[in-house]
Amino acid sequence: MAATDIKSGRVLLAEPFMVDMNFKRSAVLLCEHNEEGSLGFILNKRLEMRVDELIADFPEFDAEVFFGGPVQTDTIHYVHNVGELLEESMMVAEGVFWGGNFEKLKFLITSQLIKPENIRFFVGYSGWSEGQLLDELTYGSWVVAEMDTNYLFKSKPEDLWQQIMGNKGDTYSVIAQMPDGANWN
Repeated sequence: MAATDIKSGRVLLAEPFMVDMNFKRSAVLLCEHNEEGSLGFILNKRLEMRVDELIADFPEFDAEVFFGGPVQTDTIHYVHNVGELLEESMMVAEGVFWGGNFEKLKFLITSQLIKPENIRFFVGYSGWSEGQLLDELTYGSWVVAEMDTNYLFKSKPEDLWQQIMGNKGDTYSVIAQMPDGANWN
């Protein structure tokens, strides 16, 4: 998939030797990509906390929180598969929605119409200014992959980078098998 194929709903996989610890072996769901810049969430960096521990006046909810990226780490975002229930949410890929009315979200959680397996919460986000992501793609920092809802709602986050890289096939399957921290010197 070429850098020109980049659009909302794709997954960015960090190349295996990326040294930026924020993105090392990360799988980033791209939720917005336009001429002004890009925004996404790291899908596989679990934090040891629950969302109801982070947000005051939030219903008790056994949902994990993930590190979405190094930008605005004082914000909470969410991606879910119940777009038709949650007004103001935006579809980013088939069966994957971003955001939505926060008060309605709390109501749907309290009513048990949204369960932990329907939603992922993120602290902060990953952002790129105008042209920055394209430059990074040209440099080879990222591999672009198709999004599958199973990556978000069924896969183990700790296996996600390797799973998506392997699903690309060919050379990427070999890259997926490389041990973390491989050093060829």
